Amino acid sequence: MADGLTDASSAKPAEEANNAEMIPASIEDVIHTGADFNLNRIRKSVFEALLQSRNRYGGKKIAVVDADGRELSYNDLIKASFALGHALKQGTQPGDSVGILLPTGVGAIIAFFAISAYGRVPAMLNFTAGDKALKSACKASKTKRIVTAHRFIELGELDALESELSKDHELIYLEDVRENLSTMDKVAAAGGMVAPWAVRAWPSPDAPAVYLFTSGTEGEPKGVVLSHANLLANVEQVRDHVPIYDNDVVFNPLPTFHCFGLTGGVLVPLGLGVKSVCHPTPLQAKTIVKRIAETEATILFATDTFLNQYARAADGADLQSLRMAVCGAERVKDETRASLQKRFDLDIVEGYGLTEAAPVLAVNQPENNKPGTVGQLMPGCSAKLVPVPGIEEGGQLHIKGPNIMKGYIRSTAPLELEAPEEGWHDTGDIVTIDNEGFLRIRGRVKRFAKLGGEMVSLAVVENCATALWTDDMHAAATLPDKRKGEQIILLTTYKKAERVDFVSFAKNHGVTELAIPKKIIVVDEIPVLGTGKTNYGQVQRMAEEAMAVSSAPAPAPAE
Repeated sequence: MADGLTDASSAKPAEEANNAEMIPASIEDVIHTGADFNLNRIRKSVFEALLQSRNRYGGKKIAVVDADGRELSYNDLIKASFALGHALKQGTQPGDSVGILLPTGVGAIIAFFAISAYGRVPAMLNFTAGDKALKSACKASKTKRIVTAHRFIELGELDALESELSKDHELIYLEDVRENLSTMDKVAAAGGMVAPWAVRAWPSPDAPAVYLFTSGTEGEPKGVVLSHANLLANVEQVRDHVPIYDNDVVFNPLPTFHCFGLTGGVLVPLGLGVKSVCHPTPLQAKTIVKRIAETEATILFATDTFLNQYARAADGADLQSLRMAVCGAERVKDETRASLQKRFDLDIVEGYGLTEAAPVLAVNQPENNKPGTVGQLMPGCSAKLVPVPGIEEGGQLHIKGPNIMKGYIRSTAPLELEAPEEGWHDTGDIVTIDNEGFLRIRGRVKRFAKLGGEMVSLAVVENCATALWTDDMHAAATLPDKRKGEQIILLTTYKKAERVDFVSFAKNHGVTELAIPKKIIVVDEIPVLGTGKTNYGQVQRMAEEAMAVSSAPAPAPAE
């Protein structure tokens, strides 16, 4: 293929082949389609879109605010991108991948556009994933060079990771590049400001624009290949679907290695001409709520986990400027929604996304917000539900649209593209869609336990625990059971958790007895990924270890 990817879509991996066994031979007809979408708006590169935003909103308009309060205009971003990109392209070819290992901030944004400006492909690397996952990601995308920063390595205490990556990759530090910009780099920047068409690359809108990587909780991380058209389609879908105004200010603490942080926190604000305030980590709750107040942010991107932390750290004035909090990546709890509304008069707009959809697939609207759902499909998207044996309500969601990825890449077959079959991507989620088109997520297929022939959602188990012990975190896992096939184990941080209380709650609220965990294990913390999602891979290992200890025979008494 012209973009450097080999099409390997005909070779399905074993795990997907197993899933395919439960899909009927005759897929159902499309059951719902979003609003109309004009594809002509996305036939360009992401860097060309940035240049058009500058022309539309003005080069001097402030586009991004960094963690230290430094403000950059559209002109600043473009000039820095041309200069840095000219320096970074040395020794690479158009279409080559260049890794970015940086926190959310101006450095990461400039690096992204710098690499893109000259036709290379940014590979956004998750610095919380560990060296094995990062090496796998680099292998899948054939990434040899990684852009990072000395200060980031120092503050993040990532010396060990740096040492491990440097064995097989060339690490390029932003501080060193800035200090050694050549005359030609500066000429390229000046020329790009006057005649960008003569300096920048002209990749196909369908060429890869970024490589992102799944969390790897269900195995080795997969690379997700998103084209320029995929990313820009999602920007335009958000423009059509969600009311965002010229005077809005977006606060983005989510990592740019996560698609929500990249598209929602960077590309959408730049594309719509609204200021974006960056914060390098979502974990600094006290600092974040103060910065929201200082910058008078009106839109907050977050997850339920992080939003709860911000609410606890805030006083009445800290979140007063916000008009909505857009939440994704995990289900928004009823308690979170009620608490934010009562304390701060703040509405939560819940959405549903996945990296493979660039990422926003559905989202509620402030004026059309149905709590408990993730809203309606984005314009241009279609959805169909495939029946799953044992699950009576809803089906396995398959999606299609201009924002759906080109395909997967894996370390076992670098840059060999596994494209969605006929454009349809299987999300692996069980979903219902009501007569108004609102989606309700019931859980992932892999997160259903099969007990005595019936399917039980682990999300229901967690929801019951959350309703019962509201101020703590909970996660459910499954283990083999000789009698019922599987058993449910609940991990919780609530120190006084008792199974008898869970049983009573289930009976009083009409919850099936099958959803009552066989054992409840108290832990110090529930592991969370850098994106805010529960790390279910680690949860599973914790459950297995805890049950192995509890079932081990007691030591023989000393004679």
